Amino acid sequence: MKIQRGKSHLRTAISCIIALLCVAGIVYSGWKIIQWKIDSDKTSEQTDIIEEATDVIEKDDDENTETIPSDEPPESPYWSYIKTKLIDVDFSSLRSINNDVTGWVQVGGTNINYPFVKTSNNDFYLTHSFDKSYSSAGWVFADFRNLVNGTDKNFILYAHGRYDGSMFGTLRNILTSGWLNNRDNFIVRTINDNEMALWQIFSAYTIPATNDYIQTAFSNDEEFGRFANTLKSRSAHDFNTTVSGSDHILTLSTCYDSKQRVVLHAKLIKRAPRNSEE
Repeated sequence: MKIQRGKSHLRTAISCIIALLCVAGIVYSGWKIIQWKIDSDKTSEQTDIIEEATDVIEKDDDENTETIPSDEPPESPYWSYIKTKLIDVDFSSLRSINNDVTGWVQVGGTNINYPFVKTSNNDFYLTHSFDKSYSSAGWVFADFRNLVNGTDKNFILYAHGRYDGSMFGTLRNILTSGWLNNRDNFIVRTINDNEMALWQIFSAYTIPATNDYIQTAFSNDEEFGRFANTLKSRSAHDFNTTVSGSDHILTLSTCYDSKQRVVLHAKLIKRAPRNSEE
């Protein structure tokens, strides 16, 4: 009888432990959902403030606009993309909120239309919003190694892939047939203090977590050309364009799921100096 009572007590104890673990799991999951909602609302508030403080203005080409020479064949979409207008934004009001503001990025066919920031590391803006307050949603930021002055061979932007579509959440659209079937989507426009730029997408893919595509320093154009063509060969879609060692490229990176990242690469095809009075 003592053995039976002992087994009964053990089963009861195990059941209690399992029940407590289940309750703890439910509480933790509930807390994570609440925190996600709080951070999502904070991102939405920051976006509303930015929209009220700034206007994204399209600019006509002028005598200072530089079209990057290309050997693209006549059927390449490059020849229509270079007619796309550049965009400009006055950063002064944004910098009154955050002096880390470095530029603006806009991606065709997505919700990506944000100012981006840059600081001395690639960690801070993973957990801080545009106003530098804590937020697991983070913000869009440039790699700290980039100069953001037009000389970077591989200019890199990061952000979280939020499931509500904010930050780089809609970057996963670039892998869908709906996005790929519209060639008008295959451009990215950026602004920094020095210039307005237009980029043509040449590669998009998912990849297990790695850092080989975020290299920023190259010994020469030959090394960069090999690097760029490796990125092109990974693309899940043929964008009907070429890339070479003389190009400058833009890289956007975010998490696709817990094990993979979704990555976009585009090459510079047009730029113009900014005439900002900031």
